[in-house]
Amino acid sequence: MKLAIAALAALLLAGCAALSGPAAPSVPFDALGRLLVSGEGRAFSAAFRWRHEIPVNEIWLMSPAGTTLAQLRADDSGATLTTADQQEYRAFSAEGLTRRALGWPLPLARLQYWMRGAAAPDVAAGVVERDARGRLSLLEQDGWLVRYAYPETEPAVLPQRLDLEHGGQRIRMVIDAWREPDTQ
Repeated sequence: MKLAIAALAALLLAGCAALSGPAAPSVPFDALGRLLVSGEGRAFSAAFRWRHEIPVNEIWLMSPAGTTLAQLRADDSGATLTTADQQEYRAFSAEGLTRRALGWPLPLARLQYWMRGAAAPDVAAGVVERDARGRLSLLEQDGWLVRYAYPETEPAVLPQRLDLEHGGQRIRMVIDAWREPDTQ
């Protein structure tokens, strides 16, 4: 009986490990793309550049003409958002800061993993679906539902589009280019 319970526990733990995603730390990246946020009768769109260097994240939101509308910088000590008119907002988390300053939450702590097609390792995933190539196609984690789309012209590992939903909030991120992170 004890052996059967131990075997069942091992199977359950193995299943949970598969659902919670990779245990590896986040990987640095530099991405360019477009963002559309909608919810509560409002919508916002911008181009973005996201430079993720552990533990620092910098995100620039830009107009179609390339003018910086806002810059978000987050690290272990907190988050700062600077607007085009140089107003500065600070908070402990990027999600709380973007909710307060922009009117919508950006789940940056989890999104740094989701962007690369992986579940965040510190929170169990409720739903995980993969496509025929083994890439994430649907993920439910921390109250967010994330749908993935990949380029059809190549067997890409990195997603081309993420559609995130949380309550009535929707965020669509289209990644136009993955670039090698800056080495400064």
